[in-house]
Amino acid sequence: MTDWTSLSFVVVDVEGNGQQPPDLVELAAVPVVDGVIGEPMSWLVKPESPIKHFATRIHGLTNKDVAECPTFEAVKLDVLMALSHPAIVAHNAHVDLGVLQRKLTGWEPPEVFDTLKLARRLVPGMDSYRLGNLVEAFKLAEGLPDGLSPHRATYDALVAARLFVLLATKAHSLEELRGQPPKEVDENALF
Repeated sequence: MTDWTSLSFVVVDVEGNGQQPPDLVELAAVPVVDGVIGEPMSWLVKPESPIKHFATRIHGLTNKDVAECPTFEAVKLDVLMALSHPAIVAHNAHVDLGVLQRKLTGWEPPEVFDTLKLARRLVPGMDSYRLGNLVEAFKLAEGLPDGLSPHRATYDALVAARLFVLLATKAHSLEELRGQPPKEVDENALF
């Protein structure tokens, strides 16, 4: 069995403008290398369409907050560098990956680990698998830097990284983390 720490990961979270499909307003990426959570990188960007009021109510970002921010095109190369890991992790990953694939035309994500699906499989019986509920249940926000708040990309990416490490440790191996059944040992091959 392969130790899960043999693969490096990047945990991502995006915040959108509330449009359909959502456009990027904020992105955070947190590397997990050798099983250790690294320093987050984050970008605030000015979306092509204004931020809707209901999106502001969720993440707190207003059009005024991003008015002087660069466009995504200006930070695209930095984002691609941050994403250059063999595996991407996100909570409810299809949402984050959908936004990234629309912004990074032609980019295909590497192997993807969804902490929502992993939590359902590795920690059955929870009342809810929403990120906020898992953060509370496993006390994943303890000791985070001051000034971070839920539904902001850096906070969500950091707690998702902590959740991922917790789940990966429960899985014990990369194969189990991937949901692959344990390989059967051919007893005749041992002799």
